[in-house]
Amino acid sequence: MRKVFCLVLLAAFVLPFNIMAQTNNSMNAPVVPPSAKKVAKSTTVHGVTWEDDYFWLREKKNPEVISYLEAENAYTNAVMKPTVPLQEALYKEMLGRIKETDAEPPYRERGYLYYTRTEQGKQYRIYARKRDAKDAPEQVTLDLNEMAKGHTFMSVSAYDVSADDNLLAYSTDETGYREYTLHVKDLRDGKTVKIAERASSAAWANDNRTLFYVVDDPTSKRSYRLYRHTMGRDADELVYEERDEMFDIHVSRTRSRGFITLTAASHTTSEVKFIPADKPTDKADARAWRLRPYAVQIRARLRDGLRRHAHSHLARL
Repeated sequence: MRKVFCLVLLAAFVLPFNIMAQTNNSMNAPVVPPSAKKVAKSTTVHGVTWEDDYFWLREKKNPEVISYLEAENAYTNAVMKPTVPLQEALYKEMLGRIKETDAEPPYRERGYLYYTRTEQGKQYRIYARKRDAKDAPEQVTLDLNEMAKGHTFMSVSAYDVSADDNLLAYSTDETGYREYTLHVKDLRDGKTVKIAERASSAAWANDNRTLFYVVDDPTSKRSYRLYRHTMGRDADELVYEERDEMFDIHVSRTRSRGFITLTAASHTTSEVKFIPADKPTDKADARAWRLRPYAVQIRARLRDGLRRHAHSHLARL
């Protein structure tokens, strides 16, 4: 990821100089950019019609689209070729200003310290934990560098450990299209099972068997359905579907682990439903109402027993 970021900055810096060099270098044969074919396409929305002759380029799996993109990449490589030595020099300089072997401050949870770290020469983070005790050994929960092997990209979104500290629910994107696949890893033996495609968030109930997760619409990528998965069972139960296209939903748990919260939010308002984490089969209870233009938050905390606090604040636009 760091290398990609550095190359983006590099391209923005060297491209103008590269174009000038190619213009002034008469010894090089002119490089002709590829030209995409035009296919007539009309789209009408709300009575307005517009033409898009390149709509066909949205077909990611079309062999013609892939061939055209490969031609574009080849053209870019040819245009940028004279700057390869400069690219390497700038990349090494920028990389030299980054602390490659580093670790983020850990956070405590149920007797463990959880953190991520990076190692020199590796592209991705390493997720790890250790007991909150002196000289406790490290346990790597996810090594994205190993997981990225055989893929062009790797990213982790959801990351939630069960209450007994044995099961890790996490989601990965292997393409860069923000399409995450949900997995559960047994931290005792390393075995992993796939749970669902297009999962955007997940949260464990306190029974260490029930996992709530939200999936995205395959076309719009709107987070709209909440499912309940029970470990060891094949069929998952649809708990809630958000039918208002203005809203996305997100599942999480409170810090007290007392509740599973389902938040539905638009740009101007939000609503929170919750399920007791000790009773994951209960029906979601709405304690906040969808009132525009207000945003609503739910807080749960422990103090002389579990108390529920609903706190709302204005977010008037």
